[in-house]
Amino acid sequence: MIARLLHPVLNDYVSQFPVIFLTGPRQSGKSTLEKTLVGWSYVNLEDPDQRNLATNEPALFLAQLGEKAIIDEAQHVPELFSHIQLIVDENPQRKFLLTGSQNFLMLEKITQSLAGRTGILQLLPFSMDELAYVGKLPALETYLWKGSYPRIYDQNIDPKAFYNGYLNTYVERDVRSIRNIGDLATFRRFLGLCAGRIGQLLNMNALATETGTSVNTIKHWLSVLEASYVIYLLQPYHKNFNKRITKSPKLYFYDTGLACRLLLINKPEELLNHFARVQIFESLVITEIRKSLLNAGEMPHLYFWRDSHGHEVDLLIDQGATITAVEIKSGKNPSLNYLKGLKYWQELTSESAETSKVVYAGEQQMRTGHGDLVPWMKVVDLVSK
Repeated sequence: MIARLLHPVLNDYVSQFPVIFLTGPRQSGKSTLEKTLVGWSYVNLEDPDQRNLATNEPALFLAQLGEKAIIDEAQHVPELFSHIQLIVDENPQRKFLLTGSQNFLMLEKITQSLAGRTGILQLLPFSMDELAYVGKLPALETYLWKGSYPRIYDQNIDPKAFYNGYLNTYVERDVRSIRNIGDLATFRRFLGLCAGRIGQLLNMNALATETGTSVNTIKHWLSVLEASYVIYLLQPYHKNFNKRITKSPKLYFYDTGLACRLLLINKPEELLNHFARVQIFESLVITEIRKSLLNAGEMPHLYFWRDSHGHEVDLLIDQGATITAVEIKSGKNPSLNYLKGLKYWQELTSESAETSKVVYAGEQQMRTGHGDLVPWMKVVDLVSK
């Protein structure tokens, strides 16, 4: 079993909070991680009998679990949260670990019932650091294509077979449980269109036109993809700028392997000349930074910046005291031309070269007068933890 970087953070949260909420996509390793907690009872609410008991006899259901309990897929019975609130308020020794793969639904209920009592953690699929530590990090194109879901590495499952099953079983099941979507064929086509727009500004009107649906429908479907950890929207940075800047977010996938499957990329070599290679690499870099922060128990404050004249910085990492500007380049050879956007950013903001980085697809690290060139496998070095 590949050790997870979130493990010590989870142990720390257990000592601080009566309730911990561990969320993340299906198959990201939540169940494996939570079972490292020794002496905790475990129940999964995808079991119909347990779900029925939790729904109809919540007090009895919770009483049977003992002092420390893990409730997997807790979003199925959100009514439990108010009962858990009463229990932990009356008995500080009781501990609950709630997990779920539908982030928005869980967070809404938790903020209503368990505010101030809950530590929230997110577990995404393997990070490159976790894979590199055990010698399983592949070459770049292979990593982009395989993605980072644990079963692909732990059980040597063929990525095409894994993602076909993931799409058919998990994404569509989450879709049905979150919203009543009748036309799953159109929704699947919408998924493919999103993959084709990876790393691009979100244009809901264009998506509505191409799917033959309304903009409101596209909004709902995007919320489904966000809730089930398929995509996230990178928001534009606008603090302290008077000139006109882009207001639309960019669309990225949590897992590049899933994006590659939706784009029908059948082997790693096809990525070398694929039209979306640049954006897929960009998605990988941003997601790895997101993973690094989440694995340290930090909430990611990540943005991009673009003005009305086309000047752009691919990623801004806001960590309070510092803002790191990052350009992302899919070329394998180092080039000073990669620094063009960062030079403009430094002139505009008076930020120093020390907080300007270029992450590229090569292997050589370089320091220049306008920022550092950082190899893709060292991307987590950009984050202070």
